[in-house]
Amino acid sequence: MRSWPLPQIPVIPGSSDKIQVHDTSTGGLVEAAPGATAGLYVCGITPYDATHIGHANTYVAFDLLVRAWRDAGKEVTFVSNVTDVDDPLLERAAATGVDWRDLAREQVALFAEDMTALGVVPPDVYRGVVESVSDVAAAVTAMLESGAAYRVPAGDASPAGATGDDVYADVSADARFGDVSRLDAATMGTLFAERGGDPDRPGKRDPLDPLLWRAERPGEPAWDGGALGRGRPGWHIECAVIARSGLGLSGSGTFDVQGGGADLVFPHHEMSISHLRALGVEPAGAHVHAALIAYEGEKMSKSRGNLVLVSRLRADGADPMAIRLALLAHHYRTTWEWTDADLATGAERLERWRAAVSGNGGPPADDTLAAVRAALAHDLDAPAALAAVDAWVDEALDPSRDTASDEEGAPGVLSRAVNALLGVLL
Repeated sequence: MRSWPLPQIPVIPGSSDKIQVHDTSTGGLVEAAPGATAGLYVCGITPYDATHIGHANTYVAFDLLVRAWRDAGKEVTFVSNVTDVDDPLLERAAATGVDWRDLAREQVALFAEDMTALGVVPPDVYRGVVESVSDVAAAVTAMLESGAAYRVPAGDASPAGATGDDVYADVSADARFGDVSRLDAATMGTLFAERGGDPDRPGKRDPLDPLLWRAERPGEPAWDGGALGRGRPGWHIECAVIARSGLGLSGSGTFDVQGGGADLVFPHHEMSISHLRALGVEPAGAHVHAALIAYEGEKMSKSRGNLVLVSRLRADGADPMAIRLALLAHHYRTTWEWTDADLATGAERLERWRAAVSGNGGPPADDTLAAVRAALAHDLDAPAALAAVDAWVDEALDPSRDTASDEEGAPGVLSRAVNALLGVLL
């Protein structure tokens, strides 16, 4: 699958120090990628609707991490997926009378347009489920052979023409299951039922056992799974397999950060990490999650339909950089509610920043650049980084200030730094 274009990232003086992020599994700050290389896997979209502000918030947050790593001189490998076959996509396609493949292509293209407009650095490896079916089938087969998975006849749950076997992971085979989310069994059960699980499926050993391979049902897309028969991948195993192959993991190799929205902590990230362990890969060093955004009093989600779409904001004339600044004004782990005032504030800030860097000379930028780097190094604190730039801008635009210490080229340095580190093109 083709990704979107890489934005130009200017070269700026100096470099970032170690980057710390909040690890969901420990509840504390850890250094993200302590070595010379950095591996990141961020869960991508299920393309049955356009990019909303909640999606954008997540991908902009991890874009800050990629930019900070690169500024620190690390060799970064960023991998992401597209769940281009899944029940919500098939249901939306059926409801709208559109072929599911056409719907997926249309929404993936729109997502790429939104990410390009927002200046998000694209993944180095960008892979869809459909192109990964054979890899997933091989992984599920290996889990069956090792005893980490088992078969359940598809007809037990879908008697109307279903043949073959569904395959489920056995969570009891993983002694470390639960390490990511640190939730009690009752909470796991509730969330599993709410977020795509099938706890009441007949024939399962444990209500929490997740689906690895769905045997072919009449009218549903299916592929040759070799020894598994015809069918399609489950949700959690696709990310495990794409992360493993995209990051080149084998044996005891690890990757540095697994990322996504907070609603993916359980079951999705818990399950996908468990699958990686079953496949012989030591999972991520840190699990990082962006908070959810509310709108009109409720969590913004496709199922509720209370969406603020990036593409619609752009079509209505919003500058994508103002949208990005509106997102960066909130810490990625803070839950907040989108209002029109957020965009208005972002647009006002953008106008002031552009005015401040329009001249040849201005206040020295070195301390501001250091403050931006320090803010991002402390759990990607974008609001603190914005405050540092605001302070420089306020000084630059103050008509009564003493200009004796101005430096020629300082506005250019700051403009390039804001672009390179915050992804805001002035």
